[in-house]
Parts: sequence; structure tokens; C-alpha cells
Amino acid sequence: MNIYSSPICPWCHRTRIVLAEKDITCETVDVDLNKLPEDLAELNPYNSVPTLVDRDLVLYDSRIIIEYLDERFPHPPLMPVDPVSRAKTRIALMRVEHDWYPLMHDILTKSEKVVTKARKELRESLIASAEVFKAKPYFLSEDFSLVDATIAPILWRLPALGIDLAKEAKPVLAYADRIFKRKTFVESLTEAEREMRM
Repeated sequence: MNIYSSPICPWCHRTRIVLAEKDITCETVDVDLNKLPEDLAELNPYNSVPTLVDRDLVLYDSRIIIEYLDERFPHPPLMPVDPVSRAKTRIALMRVEHDWYPLMHDILTKSEKVVTKARKELRESLIASAEVFKAKPYFLSEDFSLVDATIAPILWRLPALGIDLAKEAKPVLAYADRIFKRKTFVESLTEAEREMRM
């Protein structure tokens, strides 16, 4: 199994978190986003990362990859067993992907005016969600899930994004601290990601 992964991409980071949680042996092909390898275009029509190669199967889009890994390697499970809870988890995933990831992308790639607005929106949204982070040890769950693997890259990048949650979001910071102390989270970090917090 191989994964084409950027050492700085949050979508790739969540995939690496799931690989670590599942203790999956996988060769990582580090990809420079400014100089994509030629073989990536042959594997993936979108020429994007992450891209997972598992024998004859090629998957792209981090959501598809993490759900595949959870199903192919069922222990430990990162999705609930019952259909209602699975649906709720998928809704939470969708909300994080559609509400927070685009703001993070704007902060990293847009003009200063857009960056200022996106920073404010992401900070306020995380603070407004503080009670949800406080409700259970993990996001809406007693157990670590794909939602946690999706939120963790955002929270890890907050200092690099110029966002300080300060006191208003103690439950979010406590949650982040629990996630960041997980052995699997530490294993998922690239050197470039470690430097984001130095």
C-alpha cells in the first residue's frame, strides 16, 4: 500500500492520522504540491493528494480514502456500528469539511482582506462550538472517530493560521490537547507539521 501525500496538506494529514490509528503499514510518497510527480497524473485524473494505492485499487479524495481504510481495516473502528450513529457521524464530517476546511484554505491562499474575514469566522465558529467539544471525550463520541481525525489537522494548524482561541474556548483547547497527546497523532505528523508549532 502506498499513499501520495503532501507533508503540509490538512486533507493528507487526516489520512495519515487514520493510517496511524489503524496501525497500517503504508509507504508514503511525499509530494511537493508545486511539482507533482508524473506517475500521480497516471493514477489520479485530478492529479491530487492524497491518493492511495492498494494493490490494483487507486483511491483519491481523502473522505473516500479514510472510509475505505476504516472498512478494510475494521480494528479499531473509527465509525459507529449502527446506521443512525453512522449517519450522524457523516453529517459531522460533512459540516467540518464544508464549514471549517474552506476557511482554513482561504487563510492559506487568499488576499489579506479575505484572510482577515476567514480567520474571524473560523475562530468564532470554533468558539461557538465549545459546548459540543465539552460534551464527550471526543467529538460527539466516547471513542476517537473519523470526525476527530478530520478536526485534528485544523486545530493543530491554528497557530500557523494566526488564530488564538484564548480563554473563550477552553473546551476546544482541552479537546485539542487530548488529541495531540495521542501516540497515533504524534506518529502522523510530518517534519513540516511539527514546525508549525515551534
